[in-house]
Amino acid sequence: MSSTTPAVLITGSARRIGAHLAEALHAQGYNLIIHYSTSKQEALALSEKLNSIRSNSSSAITADLNDMEEVAQLASQALSAFGRLDVLINNASSFYPTPIGTGSPDDWDTLFGSNAKAPFFLSQALAPALKEARGSIINIADIHADKPLKNHTIYCMAKAANVMLTKSMAKELAPEVRVNGIAPGAILWPEQDAELSPDQQTAILDRIPLAHTGKPEHIAATVQFLIQTGNYMTGQILAVDGGRSLSQ
Repeated sequence: MSSTTPAVLITGSARRIGAHLAEALHAQGYNLIIHYSTSKQEALALSEKLNSIRSNSSSAITADLNDMEEVAQLASQALSAFGRLDVLINNASSFYPTPIGTGSPDDWDTLFGSNAKAPFFLSQALAPALKEARGSIINIADIHADKPLKNHTIYCMAKAANVMLTKSMAKELAPEVRVNGIAPGAILWPEQDAELSPDQQTAILDRIPLAHTGKPEHIAATVQFLIQTGNYMTGQILAVDGGRSLSQ
């Protein structure tokens, strides 16, 4: 595989926003390392699709981000895939409510694991390669890292840690590596345990000045800006939320 083409690792990129980011960056000429945990079928299908567009341009790697041995293996396998790494996007995130009185140590480990612990240890393991490439790290944060979402205390705490990770690592890895974050608002409605009722969705839309949800394309455009254009930016958290954080 070519070592002259820049490579990107996106955690949680088998589906939803992560998959959209993978396709957008692949279209920009990057090689893609698609990480997945449980969405094997979707990850392999996406990797096959990208390879059909450009041969040997994508690899799919599985890892449980709550298992630090698997996180270390993910870092090693990601570097082996293309012989280099230029961008790390810590996108994978567990999200579900933990109302006070129901939160458990397992909830803490799950929510902090994907949103704070794994991004730290993965970034740490890949920092030498990113320094060599003079690359960048992008952490997907949340507007609720600053203004909490009711019944989601542990998640909000974990995303607040994610924001501090971005700012602290930006100082520590400079000048070779830039580290920034994106705080999405309502882009795709949550699924499964975090699914919202129609009334809840309407209540959220009523608090968005631009009066509609965003699209994955908005996150992809911001990622591309941070990688390709915003090369005098580090330690910043960009809210992509239609103004919702103004009305919390």
